[in-house]
Amino acid sequence: MAQAFSNLLKQLWKRVLEDELFGLAAQLAYYFLLSLFPLLLFLVALLPYLPITTEDILAVIRDFAPEDSIELIEANLLQLSQKNGHLLSFGIIATMWSASNGINAIVRAFNKAYDVKESRSFIVARGMAILFTFAMIFVFVMALLLPVFGRLIGIYLFAKLGLSDEFLTIWNTLRWLLSSIILFIVFTGLYWIAPNKKLKCVSVVPGAIFATVGWELSSLAFSFYVTNFSNYSATYGSIGAIIILMIWFYLTGIIIIIGGEINAAFSKVKKEDCFE
Repeated sequence: MAQAFSNLLKQLWKRVLEDELFGLAAQLAYYFLLSLFPLLLFLVALLPYLPITTEDILAVIRDFAPEDSIELIEANLLQLSQKNGHLLSFGIIATMWSASNGINAIVRAFNKAYDVKESRSFIVARGMAILFTFAMIFVFVMALLLPVFGRLIGIYLFAKLGLSDEFLTIWNTLRWLLSSIILFIVFTGLYWIAPNKKLKCVSVVPGAIFATVGWELSSLAFSFYVTNFSNYSATYGSIGAIIILMIWFYLTGIIIIIGGEINAAFSKVKKEDCFE
C-alpha cells in the first residue's frame, strides 16, 4: 500500500512538471472569464420562466467567490437583468461558443494527462463540448431550484411541528452538502466524458473527490485571504475585481487539471501493478 501510494505521488509530480499544468490553468482561467458573463446573460434570460430570482443566482456564487468579484458579478448581473427579452437567443449562442472553448481547453489538458491525442473530428469534439455545457447549465439550474423548493418545503413541514428555527440551522448545513454533491456530479461527468479515452466511471472518482473538496477549500481560503489580508484595489485600481476573478479562475483551473492528473496517475500505477 505504501509503495503504491509512493508511486502515485511520483507519477503525479512528474506529470505536473511535464504537462505544463500552470500554463494550461492560465488558459482555462482566460476561457472561464470569457464564458462567465455570456452564461450569466443566458441565466438572466431564463429567469422569467423559472421560480428563481437574480438574488438566488448570486447566493450560489456568493458561497465561494471572493467578495470583490461578487460585487463585479452582481453589478453586471443587475445590468443584464434590465435588458429586454431578446437576450435568450444571443445568450445561447454566446454561451455555447465561449463555454465550449473552455471545455475544449479542458479536453486538451485531460488528453495530455492520459498521453493520448485528440482523434475525434472538430464537429464531434465541439458537439460534445456544447452538450456538456448544456448539461452544466441544467445542473446549475437544478442547484438553484432545489434550495428554493427545499427551503420552502422544509419551513412548511417544520412550522407544522413548531421547529422553524431548528430547521433553518439544519438547512444551512444541508445546503453546503447539496452544493458538494452537485459539484461532485459535475466533476465526475467532466473527468469521465472529456478525455479521448474509454474510461470507467468509477475510475474518475478519486479526481472528482479531490476537485470537489479542493475547489471548495481553495475558494473559501482565497476568499478569506482577499477579504482580510489583501487590497487588490489599491494595487490595480478599478480592475482589481477582475484581477481577483482571474486569480480565482486560475486556482480553479489548477484544481481541475490536478484532478485529471490524479485519475491518469491512478490509471498508470494500476496498469503497472497489473504487469508486475
